[in-house]
Amino acid sequence: MKSIGIVSTTAMVLLLGFGAPAFARQDQQEKPKQQEQQPKPEQKPQERPANQPKQEQQPKQQQQQQRPQQQPHQQQPNSQPEQKQQQQQQQQQHAQQQATGRQDQQQKQQQQDQANSNKQQQQHAQQQRQANTDRQQQQHSQQQAKSQQDQQQKQHQQQQQQANSEKQQQQQRDNSQKQEQQIARHQQDQQRQGQQQQQDRSANQSQHQDRGQQQQRSDQQTRVQQVHMQSQQEQHRQEGEQQGAWQQHRANNWQSEHRDWQQRGGYNGYRIPQDSYNGYFGSGHSFRIYSYPVVIVGGYPRFQYGGYWFSLADSWPEYWSNNWYDDDDVYIDYSGDGYYLYNRRYPRDRIAINVYAD
Repeated sequence: MKSIGIVSTTAMVLLLGFGAPAFARQDQQEKPKQQEQQPKPEQKPQERPANQPKQEQQPKQQQQQQRPQQQPHQQQPNSQPEQKQQQQQQQQQHAQQQATGRQDQQQKQQQQDQANSNKQQQQHAQQQRQANTDRQQQQHSQQQAKSQQDQQQKQHQQQQQQANSEKQQQQQRDNSQKQEQQIARHQQDQQRQGQQQQQDRSANQSQHQDRGQQQQRSDQQTRVQQVHMQSQQEQHRQEGEQQGAWQQHRANNWQSEHRDWQQRGGYNGYRIPQDSYNGYFGSGHSFRIYSYPVVIVGGYPRFQYGGYWFSLADSWPEYWSNNWYDDDDVYIDYSGDGYYLYNRRYPRDRIAINVYAD
């Protein structure tokens, strides 16, 4: 039995002798790891106060671990079971300390990672907000630039439209001035032509008047000669017949009884040539019927003037004087639809007459 106890005691001593250096080496290897992991929390100054107590506890735990390692050499008299128990307690405490250190380090690392993640998120959010702000400012500046460009285009268009309008107005004014000038020149030309024609007509009229006066004088001389050749009785008889014929064609109500050539269906008798007409007829050539030959044909008086014979186709107004054909100045004019006899004493009245070449 003693031999068995000695063998077991020797084995325990050998185990303790080999285990203590190995445990010391393991403890020394873990200390550098802890020392290498401790500087990481120092990156955040706010977490140092929380980490300091744990760092202060580690040297105490290491001292406690070192102390039991020295005890087996100092307390050799103790029994082997107590040494085993102490070694197991030291191993458990060391394992607990390592686990606690690893948990603390993991928590710190997680906190640091979380802080870094939060910081990155904040930075990302800030960058995103800044990007949105920059984008909005860029869009706003683009909108302002576009608005300014649109306004400039509108102003340019308005200026161009105004310039075109002014140009059109100027062209219209120029055209109107040209037209007015052309009209004025045309009117001047017409006036000159009219003056020339009037001068020509007045010259022709003066010539015709001279010829007419000469003809009238010759006619008067011829009539005077004829009158002298006729006897006084024949003259009285003819004058009585003529006066009766004139009075027979006097109207009771001329306004309702007379009819012009249009109402009669138009003039279809002889037409005086223009040369003869200009010399003896128109408002500028008046005469008295008694100065020219007068005859009665079919109950109607017929008188001669300007080389032609004329007879009344209509009655004469009742308010004219009884001897108007002897005392009043009359003239013959063509009024568009036929020949008419006008009395200067009653210029508004006209009597339709027929023209005969013989």
